[in-house]
Amino acid sequence: MKILELYSGIGGMHLALLASGVKGEIKKSIDISPIANSVYKHNFSERLLLYHNLDGLTKEMVEGFDVDTILMSPPCQPFTRNGNQQDIADFRTTSFVHLMEIFPTLQTIKRILVENVVGFEVSQMRELLVSTLTECGFICQEYILTPHQVGIPNSRRRYYLLGKKHPLEFPFEVGPLTYDFPLSEVSANLNNLVSIGDILEENQDFSQYYISDKILRKYFNILDICYSHSRNSCCFTKSYSRYIEGAGSVFTEKSEEFVKTILSQIQNVEKGSDEYLKLVVQLKLRFFTPREVCRLMCFPETFSFPPGMENRKKYMLLGNSVNVKVVSELIRLLVH
Repeated sequence: MKILELYSGIGGMHLALLASGVKGEIKKSIDISPIANSVYKHNFSERLLLYHNLDGLTKEMVEGFDVDTILMSPPCQPFTRNGNQQDIADFRTTSFVHLMEIFPTLQTIKRILVENVVGFEVSQMRELLVSTLTECGFICQEYILTPHQVGIPNSRRRYYLLGKKHPLEFPFEVGPLTYDFPLSEVSANLNNLVSIGDILEENQDFSQYYISDKILRKYFNILDICYSHSRNSCCFTKSYSRYIEGAGSVFTEKSEEFVKTILSQIQNVEKGSDEYLKLVVQLKLRFFTPREVCRLMCFPETFSFPPGMENRKKYMLLGNSVNVKVVSELIRLLVH
Protein backbone atom coordinates (compact mmCIF):
# COMPACT_ATOMS: atom_id res chain seq x y z
CA MET A 1 0.00 0.00 0.00
CA LYS A 2 1.07 3.56 -0.72
CA ILE A 3 -0.62 5.63 1.95
CA LEU A 4 -1.88 9.17 2.40
CA GLU A 5 -2.34 9.86 6.11
CA LEU A 6 -4.90 12.65 6.62
CA TYR A 7 -5.47 14.45 9.93
CA SER A 8 -2.25 12.71 10.90
CA GLY A 9 -2.01 14.19 14.41
CA ILE A 10 0.82 12.64 16.41
CA GLY A 11 1.09 9.65 14.08
CA GLY A 12 -1.26 7.04 15.51
CA MET A 13 -2.17 5.71 12.07
CA HIS A 14 1.51 5.61 11.10
CA LEU A 15 2.31 3.59 14.21
CA ALA A 16 -0.62 1.28 13.50
CA LEU A 17 0.74 0.57 10.03
CA LEU A 18 4.12 -0.33 11.52
CA ALA A 19 2.47 -2.53 14.16
CA SER A 20 0.33 -4.33 11.59
CA GLY A 21 3.28 -5.83 9.77
CA VAL A 22 1.53 -5.01 6.49
CA LYS A 23 3.77 -4.06 3.61
CA GLY A 24 3.07 -0.40 3.06
CA GLU A 25 4.58 3.06 3.02
CA ILE A 26 3.36 6.40 4.29
CA LYS A 27 3.95 8.66 1.29
CA LYS A 28 2.57 11.85 2.82
CA SER A 29 0.97 12.93 6.12
CA ILE A 30 -1.11 16.08 6.42
CA ASP A 31 -2.28 18.03 9.47
CA ILE A 32 -2.95 21.67 10.33
CA SER A 33 -2.05 21.49 14.05
CA PRO A 34 1.42 22.93 14.82
CA ILE A 35 1.68 21.11 18.16
CA ALA A 36 0.62 17.75 16.72
CA ASN A 37 3.01 18.23 13.81
CA SER A 38 5.87 18.93 16.21
CA VAL A 39 5.31 15.52 17.80
CA TYR A 40 4.98 13.83 14.42
CA LYS A 41 8.27 15.32 13.24
CA HIS A 42 9.91 14.28 16.51
CA ASN A 43 9.04 10.63 15.83
CA PHE A 44 9.07 10.34 12.03
CA SER A 45 10.80 11.81 9.03
CA GLU A 46 9.97 15.49 8.54
CA ARG A 47 9.85 15.03 4.79
CA LEU A 48 6.66 12.96 5.15
CA LEU A 49 4.75 15.78 6.83
CA LEU A 50 2.85 18.53 5.09
CA TYR A 51 1.54 21.39 7.20
CA HIS A 52 -1.55 22.15 5.17
CA ASN A 53 -5.25 22.94 5.53
CA LEU A 54 -7.15 20.03 4.01
CA ASP A 55 -9.74 22.50 2.70
CA GLY A 56 -7.17 23.18 0.01
CA LEU A 57 -6.37 19.58 -0.90
CA THR A 58 -6.66 19.04 -4.66
CA LYS A 59 -6.86 16.13 -7.06
CA GLU A 60 -3.51 17.18 -8.48
CA MET A 61 -1.87 17.17 -5.06
CA VAL A 62 -3.12 13.64 -4.29
CA GLU A 63 -1.96 12.40 -7.67
CA GLY A 64 1.44 13.89 -6.97
CA PHE A 65 1.70 11.94 -3.72
CA ASP A 66 1.41 8.65 -5.70
CA VAL A 67 -0.91 6.93 -3.20
CA ASP A 68 -3.57 4.22 -3.37
CA THR A 69 -4.78 4.17 0.26
CA ILE A 70 -6.14 6.77 2.68
CA LEU A 71 -5.99 6.45 6.47
CA MET A 72 -7.71 9.21 8.40
CA SER A 73 -9.16 10.29 11.73
CA PRO A 74 -11.10 13.53 11.12
CA PRO A 75 -12.02 15.93 13.95
CA CYS A 76 -14.55 14.31 16.26
CA GLN A 77 -15.92 17.39 18.07
CA PRO A 78 -18.88 17.89 15.66
CA PHE A 79 -20.25 14.50 16.71
CA THR A 80 -19.67 14.56 20.48
CA ARG A 81 -21.88 15.76 23.32
CA ASN A 82 -19.26 18.30 24.40
CA GLY A 83 -18.87 19.47 20.81
CA ASN A 84 -22.57 20.42 20.59
CA GLN A 85 -23.23 17.77 17.92
CA GLN A 86 -23.62 20.31 15.12
CA ASP A 87 -22.62 17.57 12.69
CA ILE A 88 -22.12 18.65 9.11
CA ALA A 89 -22.98 22.26 9.99
CA ASP A 90 -19.92 22.49 12.24
CA PHE A 91 -17.03 24.40 10.63
CA ARG A 92 -14.69 21.60 11.73
CA THR A 93 -16.27 19.27 9.15
CA THR A 94 -15.45 21.64 6.27
CA SER A 95 -12.29 19.79 5.24
CA PHE A 96 -14.04 16.40 5.52
CA VAL A 97 -16.88 17.63 3.29
CA HIS A 98 -14.31 19.01 0.84
CA LEU A 99 -12.56 15.65 0.73
CA MET A 100 -15.85 13.95 -0.15
CA GLU A 101 -16.36 16.49 -2.94
CA ILE A 102 -13.04 15.68 -4.60
CA PHE A 103 -13.04 11.97 -3.75
CA PRO A 104 -14.80 10.88 -7.00
CA THR A 105 -11.87 12.38 -8.93
CA LEU A 106 -9.25 10.37 -7.00
CA GLN A 107 -9.09 7.40 -9.33
CA THR A 108 -5.97 5.83 -7.77
CA ILE A 109 -7.49 5.38 -4.28
CA LYS A 110 -8.42 1.72 -3.73
CA ARG A 111 -8.61 1.45 0.07
CA ILE A 112 -9.74 3.71 2.90
CA LEU A 113 -9.87 3.52 6.70
CA VAL A 114 -11.76 6.13 8.75
CA GLU A 115 -11.85 6.47 12.55
CA ASN A 116 -14.15 8.67 14.62
CA VAL A 117 -16.14 8.81 17.85
CA VAL A 118 -19.24 6.82 18.69
CA GLY A 119 -22.08 9.03 17.50
CA PHE A 120 -20.54 9.50 14.07
CA GLU A 121 -22.44 6.43 12.90
CA VAL A 122 -25.75 8.32 13.13
CA SER A 123 -24.49 11.59 11.67
CA GLN A 124 -25.16 13.32 8.38
CA MET A 125 -21.41 13.32 7.80
CA ARG A 126 -21.41 9.53 7.98
CA GLU A 127 -24.24 9.44 5.41
CA LEU A 128 -22.19 11.64 3.10
CA LEU A 129 -19.10 9.48 3.60
CA VAL A 130 -20.83 6.17 2.89
CA SER A 131 -22.89 7.47 -0.03
CA THR A 132 -19.80 8.99 -1.64
CA LEU A 133 -17.77 5.82 -1.26
CA THR A 134 -20.63 3.67 -2.57
CA GLU A 135 -21.06 5.89 -5.63
CA CYS A 136 -17.32 5.55 -6.24
CA GLY A 137 -17.58 1.74 -6.31
CA PHE A 138 -16.39 1.00 -2.77
CA ILE A 139 -17.57 -1.87 -0.58
CA CYS A 140 -17.72 -0.71 3.03
CA GLN A 141 -17.85 -2.33 6.43
CA GLU A 142 -18.50 -0.26 9.56
CA TYR A 143 -17.59 -1.14 13.13
CA ILE A 144 -17.82 0.12 16.67
CA LEU A 145 -14.92 -1.49 18.50
CA THR A 146 -13.05 -1.27 21.78
CA PRO A 147 -9.46 -2.12 22.77
CA HIS A 148 -10.94 -4.80 25.05
CA GLN A 149 -11.42 -6.91 21.95
CA VAL A 150 -7.68 -6.99 21.35
CA GLY A 151 -6.68 -7.63 24.96
CA ILE A 152 -6.18 -4.05 26.19
CA PRO A 153 -7.72 -2.92 29.53
CA ASN A 154 -9.35 0.20 28.14
CA SER A 155 -12.85 1.01 26.90
CA ARG A 156 -12.09 3.51 24.15
CA ARG A 157 -15.09 2.70 21.93
CA ARG A 158 -14.71 4.15 18.48
CA TYR A 159 -16.36 4.08 15.07
CA TYR A 160 -14.37 2.66 12.17
CA LEU A 161 -15.05 2.28 8.46
CA LEU A 162 -13.10 0.08 6.08
CA GLY A 163 -13.60 0.53 2.35
CA LYS A 164 -12.28 -1.32 -0.68
CA LYS A 165 -12.90 -0.35 -4.28
CA HIS A 166 -14.27 -2.98 -6.67
CA PRO A 167 -12.90 -5.43 -7.76
CA LEU A 168 -11.13 -5.67 -4.39
CA GLU A 169 -13.08 -7.69 -1.83
CA PHE A 170 -13.08 -8.45 1.88
CA PRO A 171 -12.42 -12.04 3.08
CA PHE A 172 -15.74 -11.97 4.94
CA GLU A 173 -19.36 -11.15 4.20
CA VAL A 174 -19.98 -7.42 4.40
CA GLY A 175 -23.03 -6.31 6.38
CA PRO A 176 -24.44 -3.54 8.56
CA LEU A 177 -22.50 -1.87 11.33
CA THR A 178 -21.11 -4.48 13.70
CA TYR A 179 -19.57 -4.54 17.15
CA ASP A 180 -17.28 -7.54 16.51
CA PHE A 181 -14.14 -8.16 14.54
CA PRO A 182 -14.88 -10.64 11.73
CA LEU A 183 -11.87 -12.78 12.61
CA SER A 184 -12.41 -15.01 15.66
CA GLU A 185 -8.71 -15.11 16.53
CA VAL A 186 -8.80 -11.36 17.10
CA SER A 187 -11.98 -11.34 19.20
CA ALA A 188 -10.58 -14.24 21.22
CA ASN A 189 -8.14 -11.79 22.78
CA LEU A 190 -11.00 -10.71 25.01
CA ASN A 191 -10.11 -13.69 27.16
CA ASN A 192 -6.47 -12.62 27.41
CA LEU A 193 -6.76 -9.10 28.81
CA VAL A 194 -3.68 -7.70 30.42
CA SER A 195 -4.16 -5.84 33.69
CA ILE A 196 -3.59 -2.20 34.58
CA GLY A 197 -0.53 -3.30 36.52
CA ASP A 198 1.10 -4.32 33.26
CA ILE A 199 1.12 -0.75 31.94
CA LEU A 200 2.29 1.09 35.05
CA GLU A 201 5.56 2.98 35.18
CA GLU A 202 8.03 1.92 37.85
CA ASN A 203 10.58 3.82 39.93
CA GLN A 204 9.00 7.16 39.09
CA ASP A 205 8.27 10.25 41.15
CA PHE A 206 4.50 10.48 40.90
CA SER A 207 4.12 13.59 43.07
CA GLN A 208 2.99 15.77 40.17
CA TYR A 209 0.24 13.29 39.29
CA TYR A 210 -1.46 13.03 42.68
CA ILE A 211 -4.96 14.48 42.65
CA SER A 212 -5.29 17.80 44.44
CA ASP A 213 -7.27 18.30 47.63
CA LYS A 214 -9.57 20.69 45.78
CA ILE A 215 -10.55 18.01 43.27
CA LEU A 216 -10.90 15.34 45.93
CA ARG A 217 -13.26 17.49 47.99
CA LYS A 218 -15.54 18.17 45.03
CA TYR A 219 -15.24 15.22 42.67
CA PHE A 220 -14.04 12.17 44.60
CA ASN A 221 -17.46 10.52 44.39
CA ILE A 222 -17.40 10.44 40.56
CA LEU A 223 -13.83 9.20 40.07
CA ASP A 224 -13.39 5.90 38.25
CA ILE A 225 -10.69 4.19 40.32
CA CYS A 226 -8.38 1.56 38.85
CA TYR A 227 -6.19 -0.91 40.75
CA SER A 228 -3.21 -2.95 39.61
CA HIS A 229 -5.48 -5.95 39.08
CA SER A 230 -8.13 -3.97 37.13
CA ARG A 231 -8.95 -5.22 33.67
CA ASN A 232 -10.54 -2.02 32.41
CA SER A 233 -10.19 1.76 32.39
CA CYS A 234 -12.35 4.53 30.99
CA CYS A 235 -11.61 6.24 27.70
CA PHE A 236 -9.01 9.00 28.07
CA THR A 237 -10.07 12.27 26.48
CA LYS A 238 -8.08 15.35 25.49
CA SER A 239 -9.26 16.99 28.74
CA TYR A 240 -7.68 14.39 31.01
CA SER A 241 -6.20 15.89 34.19
CA ARG A 242 -7.94 19.24 33.52
CA TYR A 243 -11.52 17.97 33.76
CA ILE A 244 -12.68 15.07 35.89
CA GLU A 245 -16.09 13.83 34.81
CA GLY A 246 -15.88 11.54 31.79
CA ALA A 247 -12.25 12.38 31.04
CA GLY A 248 -10.59 9.12 32.12
CA SER A 249 -9.80 6.84 35.05
CA VAL A 250 -7.43 7.40 37.97
CA PHE A 251 -5.17 4.96 39.81
CA THR A 252 -4.48 3.92 43.38
CA GLU A 253 -1.73 1.65 44.63
CA LYS A 254 -3.93 0.77 47.61
CA SER A 255 -5.92 -2.47 47.71
CA GLU A 256 -9.55 -2.60 46.68
CA GLU A 257 -10.43 -3.75 50.20
CA PHE A 258 -8.78 -0.65 51.68
CA VAL A 259 -10.70 1.58 49.29
CA LYS A 260 -13.97 -0.08 50.28
CA THR A 261 -13.15 0.59 53.91
CA ILE A 262 -12.61 4.29 53.20
CA LEU A 263 -15.81 4.43 51.14
CA SER A 264 -17.80 3.01 54.03
CA GLN A 265 -16.29 5.53 56.44
CA ILE A 266 -17.00 8.61 54.34
CA GLN A 267 -20.68 7.75 54.28
CA ASN A 268 -20.83 9.10 57.81
CA VAL A 269 -19.11 12.45 57.19
CA GLU A 270 -20.05 15.59 55.28
CA LYS A 271 -18.90 15.61 51.67
CA GLY A 272 -16.01 18.02 51.15
CA SER A 273 -15.33 18.52 54.84
CA ASP A 274 -11.88 18.34 56.37
CA GLU A 275 -12.72 14.95 57.84
CA TYR A 276 -13.91 13.78 54.41
CA LEU A 277 -10.66 14.94 52.82
CA LYS A 278 -8.57 13.34 55.57
CA LEU A 279 -10.10 9.98 54.66
CA VAL A 280 -9.87 10.14 50.88
CA VAL A 281 -6.27 11.40 50.73
CA GLN A 282 -5.26 8.09 52.28
CA LEU A 283 -6.07 6.46 48.92
CA LYS A 284 -3.17 8.31 47.22
CA LEU A 285 -5.17 8.69 44.04
CA ARG A 286 -3.26 9.88 41.00
CA PHE A 287 -3.69 10.46 37.32
CA PHE A 288 -2.11 7.98 34.94
CA THR A 289 1.12 9.37 33.52
CA PRO A 290 1.39 10.26 29.81
CA ARG A 291 3.55 7.16 29.31
CA GLU A 292 0.94 4.96 30.94
CA VAL A 293 -1.77 6.45 28.74
CA CYS A 294 0.51 5.81 25.75
CA ARG A 295 0.70 2.18 26.78
CA LEU A 296 -3.08 1.90 27.09
CA MET A 297 -3.30 3.43 23.61
CA CYS A 298 -0.75 0.81 22.50
CA PHE A 299 1.90 3.31 21.41
CA PRO A 300 5.34 1.68 21.32
CA GLU A 301 7.97 2.49 23.92
CA THR A 302 10.02 4.15 21.17
CA PHE A 303 7.37 6.84 20.80
CA SER A 304 8.13 10.06 22.66
CA PHE A 305 7.17 13.71 22.95
CA PRO A 306 9.54 16.59 22.26
CA PRO A 307 11.57 17.60 25.34
CA GLY A 308 9.88 20.14 27.57
CA MET A 309 6.32 19.55 26.39
CA GLU A 310 3.75 20.04 29.17
CA ASN A 311 1.80 17.02 30.38
CA ARG A 312 -1.44 18.89 29.69
CA LYS A 313 -0.55 19.03 26.00
CA LYS A 314 0.53 15.40 25.95
CA TYR A 315 -2.84 14.31 27.35
CA MET A 316 -4.64 16.52 24.84
CA LEU A 317 -2.79 15.01 21.89
CA LEU A 318 -3.23 11.44 23.10
CA GLY A 319 -6.93 12.05 23.66
CA ASN A 320 -7.25 13.06 20.01
CA SER A 321 -5.31 10.05 18.70
CA VAL A 322 -6.19 6.42 17.95
CA ASN A 323 -5.64 3.10 19.66
CA VAL A 324 -2.71 1.70 17.71
CA LYS A 325 -3.52 -1.97 18.33
CA VAL A 326 -7.13 -1.73 17.17
CA VAL A 327 -6.22 0.17 14.02
CA SER A 328 -3.36 -2.22 13.25
CA GLU A 329 -5.82 -5.13 13.25
CA LEU A 330 -8.13 -3.21 10.92
CA ILE A 331 -5.26 -2.43 8.55
CA ARG A 332 -4.65 -6.17 8.32
CA LEU A 333 -8.29 -6.63 7.33
CA LEU A 334 -7.97 -3.86 4.80
CA VAL A 335 -5.30 -5.75 2.86
CA HIS A 336 -6.35 -9.34 3.66
